[in-house]
Amino acid sequence: MTSTAEQVDRLAVWEAREANVYRVVPFVGLLVGTVLARFAPAPGSLPFPPTLAVAVAAGCWVAWFITLHPQWITRRALMAAYYVGLLAVSAVLVVASPWYGFFAWVGFVHAFLVLPGRWRFAGVAVTGVLVATAQSAGPPTSAAHWLLWSVLVLFNAGAAGAVSWFGTITERQNANRKLLVEELAGANRKLADAARENVGLHAQLLTQAREAGVLDERQRMAREIHDTLAQGLTGIITQLEAAEQTRDRSADWRRHVDNALALARESLTEARRSVRAIRPEPLETARLPDALAELGGRWSALNGVRAEVATTGTPRPLHPEVEVTLLRAAQEALANVARHAAASRVGLTLSYMEDMVTLDVRDDGTGFDVINQPTPRQPGGGYGLTAMRQRVARVGGELAVESEPGVGTAISASVPALAGSAG
Repeated sequence: MTSTAEQVDRLAVWEAREANVYRVVPFVGLLVGTVLARFAPAPGSLPFPPTLAVAVAAGCWVAWFITLHPQWITRRALMAAYYVGLLAVSAVLVVASPWYGFFAWVGFVHAFLVLPGRWRFAGVAVTGVLVATAQSAGPPTSAAHWLLWSVLVLFNAGAAGAVSWFGTITERQNANRKLLVEELAGANRKLADAARENVGLHAQLLTQAREAGVLDERQRMAREIHDTLAQGLTGIITQLEAAEQTRDRSADWRRHVDNALALARESLTEARRSVRAIRPEPLETARLPDALAELGGRWSALNGVRAEVATTGTPRPLHPEVEVTLLRAAQEALANVARHAAASRVGLTLSYMEDMVTLDVRDDGTGFDVINQPTPRQPGGGYGLTAMRQRVARVGGELAVESEPGVGTAISASVPALAGSAG
């Protein structure tokens, strides 16, 4: 399949060849007419020397306007003068010798080449008269001659006019085709430019996507490390400190050490699952309400604070990311209570609504000033509520914190109830 550029080149080559033919044909016809006038003169022909002089003048006329100055073909007024001169020398040569009808025939071709629009048909008509005069061996001299001449004029003018008409239509079609091909070539160039630009944009988007993926993975690992290793280590330290304080009571000491070992094993398991991006173990073996109830029970046993877990609405499977978000939010909220609140009671409520699921965690601890201290102070800087807020926002939810000094703290995480698989 040829490209549009190749089609444009072929049209240009064809037009150049056609123009060369138009430039050569007059001299071929002039040469044939001159040879026949010299060696086979027709009856009633004029003497050869003056005829030859007119033939040379005709050749010079064509050579000057067409051969030597091809760029003049676009100058309509100049080409009109050329064509009138061509008809004049053709008429003189046809009267001098009918053999110059071979040259007069060029008027048909050059009418199509140099004349615009309807003027071509006028040139064809006059040329038809000259060719018919040559074919009838000179101007008509009798009634029968007039009849023959008239028939020849009508035939030549009609045939040449029809050819000119179809030639005009073909010329228009070629011009339209050439314009279409050029437009297609321009469109292809634009498409090629757009393709090159798209390659650059694609590479840029890949780079941005890679960087975004790296950043997202870093944030995920930061949250997972905080939710597993950091909380686990904090719990282990708390249990070991308690064991240190109860060294003289072997039963209490053993209980705290066992709790520390259990927390270490649980944290190690969760850390491995986090690295492999696997759901937390409680959600692999139980539904979210049951996982929260188990979490509350274990937290209460470790910290000696009563934790009540309640579920409202109709529990249903949620998207895994939503369930992980709510479970991690509950873990973080309970960890904050254990570290900062000095509470005597904690309540967790999981509420299933039509298009939302809400987790509320309330305690009766010391509380803090939400306006002047948006997050409770955490040793070492902490990640705390920031990680919780990022997790909730990641699934399209919102996190609200209400607290006052001496009144306690209430944390509410509301997320869309995105459906998950039942299995």
